[in-house]
Amino acid sequence: MFTGAMIAAILVAAVLGYAATRPDAFRVARSQRVQAPPERIFELINDFHQWAVWSPWEKLDPAMTKSYTGAASGKGAVYAWAGNRKAGEGRMEITDTVPGSRVVIKLDFLKPFEGHNTAEFGLEVEDKFTNVTWTMSGPVPYPMKLTTMFFSMDGLVGKDFETGLTNMKAIAEN
Repeated sequence: MFTGAMIAAILVAAVLGYAATRPDAFRVARSQRVQAPPERIFELINDFHQWAVWSPWEKLDPAMTKSYTGAASGKGAVYAWAGNRKAGEGRMEITDTVPGSRVVIKLDFLKPFEGHNTAEFGLEVEDKFTNVTWTMSGPVPYPMKLTTMFFSMDGLVGKDFETGLTNMKAIAEN
């Protein structure tokens, strides 16, 4: 006969085993159609100083400390932040740019959890519009696999991407 402890141990083992089968990587993507030239949108992305006007995370902590090092913009530009529990702490570095077309960013979260991801912005012209696609991808280590059983990365950051792209659209179109 099974005891309560045995049933609990079997359930824990089942959850841990199932977590091991979860994907080893994630990818979140959102797109927005903007009636503006790609060069205007590119400026908002390729210069971390511009992020304050459109990024949804900039408003999480008005007292957040920020530092800009490396290049003024483009490849080699670095932005680091440290804020309250909501804003966390981390660092971004632009690792590749193609003017008017693409920006690739190395994204390192330090707090409230550690994560090392890649963010990418792609710009594609279509008639009078520019389609902007914002993606984030990265590895999912085992402890994070347990978390993603209950919370998806898409659910955690997808709405923020939508807000950021909507903010960016409003600025670029004016």
